[in-house]
Amino acid sequence: MGNLSSQTQQAKKITLGMPLNYLYQTLHYLELSGWIIRLKNGLYSLSSSIPGVSQLHEFQIAMALVQPAAISHWSALSYHHLTEQVPRQVFVLTTTKSLPRKRGIKAQTSAGYSAANINFQFIKTKPEFFFGNQEIWINESKIKITDAERTVLNCLMSPKYCGGFAEILYILEQHLNKLNLNKMIEYAIRLDTATIKRLGWILEHQGVTASQLEPLRQIPIKGYRLLDPSGAHAGHCNSHWMIQENLPGEITS
Repeated sequence: MGNLSSQTQQAKKITLGMPLNYLYQTLHYLELSGWIIRLKNGLYSLSSSIPGVSQLHEFQIAMALVQPAAISHWSALSYHHLTEQVPRQVFVLTTTKSLPRKRGIKAQTSAGYSAANINFQFIKTKPEFFFGNQEIWINESKIKITDAERTVLNCLMSPKYCGGFAEILYILEQHLNKLNLNKMIEYAIRLDTATIKRLGWILEHQGVTASQLEPLRQIPIKGYRLLDPSGAHAGHCNSHWMIQENLPGEITS
């Protein structure tokens, strides 16, 4: 079956016409015996307990579970050394509507999905928002991951998948000089208006010049957007950025 993964269809070819019920029973026994690991329906991996078989990296498993996909959010922050916090899940950005789920369990994106004793959190996005990715190599496998600038923007869109809004503010305060500001602004303009205005507000408070921020400021928007999308509808309304500054008490602008 190979070190990585094997579809049931491949197993059918290897078994030379074995009846399906026997094939499924064989796979079931191999799984119970610890020879293979079930990643999702019809997809298995050889166990690393077998001599000569190396353990799959969590990013390799993520790429096998859904396509198209990119490692994102908190996992990408960690890969790019933008956070010292270690995520307990693997965060995966995907445009697919068909997500893996356990037998008999209705798909719940908020609950995550467990495979090979690893929890994966899938975040759905629109196809037009699936950009800003780079390719890396892990154990001879090509892995797609959001680049540093796109990762930060993903976190502005969904702070709950990145340790919270305070973590994003801290990251931009500590690592802004490591990011390509022009690229990040160009990316933001392709996203939703709330993300555009949040980025503009934060960068202004980081001392970025008004001329650099003008492309963000001039994007039209109707109504105020929350600075922290996971926070309460409260706080001062900043008319320059059309942002409601709903910062918690321990964070100051």
